Amino acid sequence: MSVPAADQELVCGCPELAHWPRCDLAVVLGSGFAPLLEQLPLEACCDYSHLTPVSAVAGHRLEVVRTRLAGRQVALFAGRLHLYQGLTAWQAGLPVRLAAALGCRRILLTNACGALSSAIAPGDFALIRDHINLQGDNPLRGLTGDIFVDLSQLYCQELHAIWQPLFAAAGLQLHQAVLAAVTGPSYETAAEVRFLRAAGADLVSMSLAGEAILARYLGMEVAGLSLATNPATGLTPQPLAHAEVLDWAGRRASALARLLPQLLACWPEPSA
Repeated sequence: MSVPAADQELVCGCPELAHWPRCDLAVVLGSGFAPLLEQLPLEACCDYSHLTPVSAVAGHRLEVVRTRLAGRQVALFAGRLHLYQGLTAWQAGLPVRLAAALGCRRILLTNACGALSSAIAPGDFALIRDHINLQGDNPLRGLTGDIFVDLSQLYCQELHAIWQPLFAAAGLQLHQAVLAAVTGPSYETAAEVRFLRAAGADLVSMSLAGEAILARYLGMEVAGLSLATNPATGLTPQPLAHAEVLDWAGRRASALARLLPQLLACWPEPSA
């Protein structure tokens, strides 16, 4: 499969995107974060739901909006697709492919996660420093070109020192974490949580890892920002529910909207 040809097909599928200016950065919003769009100055919006065979799940919208933050053109994706919807990792990477088609060289992937580490509480943020991909698929499977991508420095490590003071000033915790990505849609069993903790994971989610791999393949610099919304199974007596995930994301959406221009403004330009 030719990625440039696929990107051209995406633009043809959304003709209005052909008239957008080149975007500098992309942000993919995780579960429940879409309300923050109401607090940002939006210049244009494109619905891309017709490009995928599935509909959005609760807490996600299949829209990309353009805004100007910190003097940069930014493409904000109001949600994402997931493997548990019956998609391949390549299909679920549609927002990342659209970001590449718009010219983005940097992408911030956000998501909601379960906390495996006792040091990370619900409502805390974590910058992803590495991941364990247990989703059983890779978005580069079946592609052509240089598919043997080095992932030793997949996530931008320097951002923690830059962003941590900004989160602290907002009264928020910013950890560094290893993310375990699983397929879902069911939550993990207590035994699986013990396994993931023993494997070195601090957080667990049903997204982000495949998107990060695809973004790197497409030449983008990647940052992953996770919000812990609940302790993982077995670490709390309470049963897990998607409503809890959306509740915490909604409670943190305003804070993230206020922080986002600052975070993007101090993200160093990628090297040529």
